[in-house]
Amino acid sequence: MRILCIRHEADPTDDRITRWCADNHVTADIRRPFRGEDLGGITDDLAGVVVYGGNYNAYDSAKHPFLRKEYEMIDAAMQSNIPLLGICQGAQMIAHHMGAFAGAPEHGLHEFGYYEVVPTDQGKTILPTAHHFTQAHFHTFDVPAGATHLARSETFENQAFSVGKAVMAVQFHPEQTPAGFARWMARGDDWGRYAEPGVQDKDTQTRLMQAHDAAQGAWLTGFLDTFFVGAT
Repeated sequence: MRILCIRHEADPTDDRITRWCADNHVTADIRRPFRGEDLGGITDDLAGVVVYGGNYNAYDSAKHPFLRKEYEMIDAAMQSNIPLLGICQGAQMIAHHMGAFAGAPEHGLHEFGYYEVVPTDQGKTILPTAHHFTQAHFHTFDVPAGATHLARSETFENQAFSVGKAVMAVQFHPEQTPAGFARWMARGDDWGRYAEPGVQDKDTQTRLMQAHDAAQGAWLTGFLDTFFVGAT
């Protein structure tokens, strides 16, 4: 069985989802449409789809035609009831596909670091208690009609939603590891991200990462064990 992993960056594939696939003898079928790679179609061995984060706007399919292919896959997975996980940009794309707003909020704040995510009453079946998760965004999404609002943070009301049992969208990055976040920190210097409102300084990021990374990883493993149960 395979999990289709749609990526928007050229980063090393050392995230926790690809590790979970390896640990469970599932193929992490990594595709990068922004490089022209084809996504294929719905096949009998497709056990799930993950749309990762990235720097592309969910609404920019005219500017970036490869996003149209991603939306076709999102739609096909939803129509086929194949487990679909959207992370950050991926979550925004699912919301946009369902007709909800995705873009920059009026408050102009950013989340870059490790921020507390609090479950809604309906979200406690997925996230029983508040957790600190990796964040790297300033866009957000509205919860689409027919979806269930699952979590919020202090500055971003919509951190997660689900649609039935087969679609999960999260604004945060539970797949990220300390090594991966270290690469993001280096980019934060290059891009001037640490000057943006709401961004944690490096000392705070490092302290919170050390305090919460293990719990983040444990949560994701438990979630994937349940969400992609047909893959193993």
